Amino acid sequence: METSAAIHNEKIHYQNPLLCIKVFEITSRNGRAEQPKMWNWHYHKEIEFLAINEGFLTVNSKDELVTLAPGDVILLGSSQLHRTKKADPADLHYIVLQFDMAQYFDQSTMPYMSCFSELHYPLSELNYIFRENTAVRQEAFRIISEILEETQSKAKGYEIAISALIKRMLLLLLRNDRKGIIQPAPDTELIRLQPALDFIEQHLAEKIHIDDVSSMLNLSYHYFIKYFKKVMGMSFVDYVNYKRIKKAERLLLTRDVSIAEVGESVGIPNMAQFYKMFKRCNQCSPKEFKLKMKGEVMK
Repeated sequence: METSAAIHNEKIHYQNPLLCIKVFEITSRNGRAEQPKMWNWHYHKEIEFLAINEGFLTVNSKDELVTLAPGDVILLGSSQLHRTKKADPADLHYIVLQFDMAQYFDQSTMPYMSCFSELHYPLSELNYIFRENTAVRQEAFRIISEILEETQSKAKGYEIAISALIKRMLLLLLRNDRKGIIQPAPDTELIRLQPALDFIEQHLAEKIHIDDVSSMLNLSYHYFIKYFKKVMGMSFVDYVNYKRIKKAERLLLTRDVSIAEVGESVGIPNMAQFYKMFKRCNQCSPKEFKLKMKGEVMK
């Protein structure tokens, strides 16, 4: 049964379907919200940037609770659980930019697609760049503001301008990642694996057999498991388990169901196994995770 206040999966309605983008402003004056906001846990497949023009906004994700000030920028990855709240009574004004990352890679940039696919790390790890580098944060803020302006004006060729600005943002992150979190794929082999990745995503609640997936790609069992690890950086089994635990996290926060039902829904009906795998990823049990995240007080 779903909780009445929970937002399980926010469906983004693109302002331009060809661009797969939504950008808008949220303003709150004298404690009155002029546009609707979501204070409950939610997620969406689109990545999201928030840029604060005025006031203070608290952003809560699974891994952190931060308060953003004017001039700050934060990145939230695809399907990353998050919620926001006005941090004080002062006026608040910020920009929200949401877009489907996959739509902005073409033949020339495809080798970099896996860098931003969040297969190995959440994109939110790149927020250290904005915290450490003032010039990069200011440039990111300008890019977001320009995208908003282009969307509002719809001047001739604005679609080209927005596509260029989004690629500029990705390049900004790529070139200023001193920690080396973003690592380009050696080639475009990820494309070959895409049918397998789609199959996994659609069948997480079921038993997934390597033989079935390798046959789908016309590869032998042994070649497939070596190929998968080479391209993805993790084994097939580890990847499936990772996706299952990520789905379990969302279910624990957005649905009023038992832990046993969550395990069943993500294809791990054995509770001992589910607890072991979940604790390996989150350093706590599913129950502790739910209590910790639900009990986070936002002030």
